[in-house]
Amino acid sequence: MADGETTQKRVSVLMILPPLLFAGFAIMAYLGMQRGDTTTLPSTFIGRQAPALPEQTLEGFASVSDADLRSGEVTVVNFWASWCPPCRAEHPRLLELQAEGVRVIGVNFKDQTSTATRYLTEERSPFIGVPFDPQGRAAIDWGVTGPPESFIVGGDGTILFKLVGPMAGTLYQEDFLPALHEALGR
Repeated sequence: MADGETTQKRVSVLMILPPLLFAGFAIMAYLGMQRGDTTTLPSTFIGRQAPALPEQTLEGFASVSDADLRSGEVTVVNFWASWCPPCRAEHPRLLELQAEGVRVIGVNFKDQTSTATRYLTEERSPFIGVPFDPQGRAAIDWGVTGPPESFIVGGDGTILFKLVGPMAGTLYQEDFLPALHEALGR
């Protein structure tokens, strides 16, 4: 009879385990939905020094160095690619920033030299320099998941803000521009 009781206890544990696991997952899902704004990816780089820029430069365009990020002037660092439709869509915004006197560095990301050069030649370059990151190694150092992504870098090289996605819509108007104006003291 002791064997029958053991079998019955095992069956009871096996019967209770699935509902307990389901309840645990349901609680985790509920807590995950209560996290707040899930449309933005927080950057662990905010408040830290900017990583190094790629040393290689897109052929035919000015080079920039890490000293340019620590020159005392606020700089926008934009990771882009000519094959990226959202990058092309935000290009007029970058030209507007340039026209307003904002320093913009454009890191070309996982692109073909000839295609990227042709694009910037035809559409006009808004960049003071174009570091070239053909393998995406610098993008990893910056925490870039995919282009376009833009960073506002303070004059001392500190990352102040990160925008994931194109400079368009609500995130651009309500988050990026106010952060940029604050950094510029406007």
